[in-house]
Amino acid sequence: MAIKLEDYIGKHIKDICENGFHKESDNHCAHFVSHVKSIQVGLLCRNMTGQGSGGASLRVHEIFAKCPQVGVWDARPATPTTCLAFVTDERNVNLATKKMTNVPRKHIGIFQGGFVYHYSNSQNKVVKQTPEQFKRHYNGDTIAVFYGTFPM
Repeated sequence: MAIKLEDYIGKHIKDICENGFHKESDNHCAHFVSHVKSIQVGLLCRNMTGQGSGGASLRVHEIFAKCPQVGVWDARPATPTTCLAFVTDERNVNLATKKMTNVPRKHIGIFQGGFVYHYSNSQNKVVKQTPEQFKRHYNGDTIAVFYGTFPM
């Protein structure tokens, strides 16, 4: 059953995270994705606040490393139709080892129904974009989009 990502559009992270980790100066793209998909790898939001239970992952590169399958966006398989979308400089990614360098310019969203849903840190809310718009999250000739299947 597909998650109703449309219900998240326009929401601030404080409306998503029950663990109190929602300062606007923090990056929440992986945080949003992890709450929606219940991803718990590496550093979690509750570790940052000491509040709540469960928690959600905060780091894009830690999620990327735990994806069972990763690849360049244009080579993603037809199924599953929902996956993770990552955007960063292509030089930050080693597909053979499933490693993404921990750099500030990396971003993550959920691809579903032809769109990428992600947390816009500049707008402080969840937005919906086409994959082409998502790729323009950063400028540069070496910016690329990658897919990842959801960590278990």
